[in-house]
Amino acid sequence: MVDGHFPFRSNRGVNLLPLIEAKRDGRTFPDGQLEKFVEAVAAGRCQDEQVAALLMAIFLKGLDTAETRSLMLAMRNSGEVLKFPEDERPLVDKHSTGGVGDKVSLILAPLLAALGLRVPMISGRGLGITGGTLDKMESIPGCRTLLSPGEIVDQVQRIGCVICGQTDKMVPADRALYAMRDVTGTIPSIPLITSSILSKKLAEGIGSLLLDVKFGNAAFMRTPQQARELAWSMVNLGRHCGVRTRALLTGMDTPLGLAAGNWLEVREIVDCLDGRAPTDLEHLVVESAAHLLELSGRERTLDAARSTVLGCLKTQLPRYRFEEMIAAQGADLDAFRAKLKQDTSAPVMRELRAPKAGIIRRCEARIVGEVVHQLGGGRTARADSVRPDVGVDRLMKPGHAVDSGLVLARVHAMDEAAADTALTMLAEAFSIGDEPPDQQPLILETIK
Repeated sequence: MVDGHFPFRSNRGVNLLPLIEAKRDGRTFPDGQLEKFVEAVAAGRCQDEQVAALLMAIFLKGLDTAETRSLMLAMRNSGEVLKFPEDERPLVDKHSTGGVGDKVSLILAPLLAALGLRVPMISGRGLGITGGTLDKMESIPGCRTLLSPGEIVDQVQRIGCVICGQTDKMVPADRALYAMRDVTGTIPSIPLITSSILSKKLAEGIGSLLLDVKFGNAAFMRTPQQARELAWSMVNLGRHCGVRTRALLTGMDTPLGLAAGNWLEVREIVDCLDGRAPTDLEHLVVESAAHLLELSGRERTLDAARSTVLGCLKTQLPRYRFEEMIAAQGADLDAFRAKLKQDTSAPVMRELRAPKAGIIRRCEARIVGEVVHQLGGGRTARADSVRPDVGVDRLMKPGHAVDSGLVLARVHAMDEAAADTALTMLAEAFSIGDEPPDQQPLILETIK
């Protein structure tokens, strides 16, 4: 610490050394210093080496609740915060930590809009084996996800929902810090994850937030305890900031739904909106919507909220809201509907068949995600492009009895060689035995 104050200006910008030394030695930051740090990062006035060192010090020593709150609010306030006109419709959102086949957001946003809520859903792209909501949206012909703050507010007010990307003016400090975390091994830090997620969500101006914190072989958090720790951190911080916040701990050892891959998942969400949802996907959608109805004060109990959600799903209103939303974002509805009628939009489609009769004991989400990634449906670096039409669908799930030769899944690929590789990889995702597997509930726990 220099004269008890930091950071200070040097001839190379803002000098973070006193901050680095303080956290290295396990001390807390004085009031106002994290705000100055975030302001300097957003303005590009810090040396990369020192930002990296400070992030590593935080990774190793942690932040207390007050520090995490200061960091998150400073990140949120580093850019534009959406402002909506006052009306009777609550502003809500949901965030998932990501998984394979997780297409809940694309169903949930129009469903909640149909239920009389407003959903300004700012989403992200996929990375590694984790699918991205924006990539799914952009697999719809003509659909755009880069909207201005004014367009976001206008669409939410007119239609009730939007699914779009973070604007250049929203939370610029988070973009800078995340890029540095990505190359310094500091991604898995609870305070940094909490600050990153909540800074973006609170920049939406919402009053209620549901968090879907996943754990398992294809999740960022591998164990329930790790997921629980992150969930408590985000729930507590959200509440401290005046946002009604709740978290669901959900398993990600098996893909969610029956499809993985951007366009294939869009087809599945349309099936869900038309009343043909896989059991696990419908369950998570209904529970997510019910929790947000209760959190926002629209329903007094979860049971009442579930009944309301199930009733709405039996109507065509959520499907209408979905098409209204994508049309507002530039989608060509005629091309969209024509594409839905195609059995496959990839050049090659191949089937994986069961090598023997028995009961499926495992369909490993991590391997399914790796198959989609290998086919070109995911990205390794954030600048990579993705192939929207590749992936896996008609997945058979654990607990199902199969005969020898029955189709376990279909692979959609760009060429025969890619399909061959994918089939070989995908076969390793399944195991078939004589006894049904032990299966835990999809939603392990609710953290309020």
